[in-house]
Amino acid sequence: MNKLNKEKIEAATFKRLIKHLQENPKIQNIDLMELAGFCRNCISRWYSEEANKEGSEVDYEKARDLVYGMPYKNWKKKYQKEQPKDRIESLKDSFHNH
Repeated sequence: MNKLNKEKIEAATFKRLIKHLQENPKIQNIDLMELAGFCRNCISRWYSEEANKEGSEVDYEKARDLVYGMPYKNWKKKYQKEQPKDRIESLKDSFHNH
């Protein structure tokens, strides 16, 4: 597989992942953190960092809008559920630690 093909496949896979997350807002970020060690906010940060490395200024908030498919504050208001403090505390040491 050549480099261009590989990058096209990776980009298409990333788009499918984002689409899946947008279509499944019932999957809470804390669920993702517990199971996979990352969440939508992590993906947003990675997107912003990689864009900036390539010379394209994409700030974190713009990246979150892209990942969430809407402004984060709207997604949070519409879909985010209150979580028990002990659940959040259990992830405190590893939360966004990568």
